[in-house]
Amino acid sequence: MPANAPTTTTTVLTVRALLLDMDGTLVNSDAVVERCWRRWAVEHGLDPEEALKVVHGRQGYLTMAVLLPDRPMELNLADNRVMLAEETADLDGVVPVTGAPAFMAAIAGLPHALVTSADEALATARLTASGLPIPATRVTAEHVSASKPDPEGFLKGAAELGVDPADCLALEDSDAGITAARAAGMRVLGVGPRAVSLSPTAHTYDLTDVRVTAPLPDGTFEVHVGA
Repeated sequence: MPANAPTTTTTVLTVRALLLDMDGTLVNSDAVVERCWRRWAVEHGLDPEEALKVVHGRQGYLTMAVLLPDRPMELNLADNRVMLAEETADLDGVVPVTGAPAFMAAIAGLPHALVTSADEALATARLTASGLPIPATRVTAEHVSASKPDPEGFLKGAAELGVDPADCLALEDSDAGITAARAAGMRVLGVGPRAVSLSPTAHTYDLTDVRVTAPLPDGTFEVHVGA
């Protein structure tokens, strides 16, 4: 936790499943994201700093639409394909979020799914580069018709796990992701500094102080967040 972070108390959430965002939640890929999006912003005459304020959590084509609202969507989709290829090939600086390896090991036997705006290739590359397991249940960009902040991905993840959205806990770091999870009717554990001001159900600066208990006979388990 950062030295200037406020002291936290323990929050206990009883759930049946975990839905996990990837970038900023399990994997720190900020270095790659910033390199690729700064380059794209400059190529299109945009302020890179302003562009970086809206890139997190969304699929690339939607970010482009936000930044260039009058641009034809087919150009955004074409650029998004190029961007995904660049990000998949660039793994320099991709590392696990602190505590992620132990957290993923702890939830291995519990119902969980990956719900990410990355496509399958990018998700596989980043999780592998970070030394993290790839969840068996995954909702990636190919599986949805609408990007976060639309709730479609989280609703699909819950459905594939056979769990009511109200019984799920989403782990997210971004405004778009937290908005999507809330719209799906889920509680949210905000991870990292971007989530602090977004009023998630609970917040942690990394995954070192997140613990899960063994499931009870009714299938529920507890997520403990805090010191």
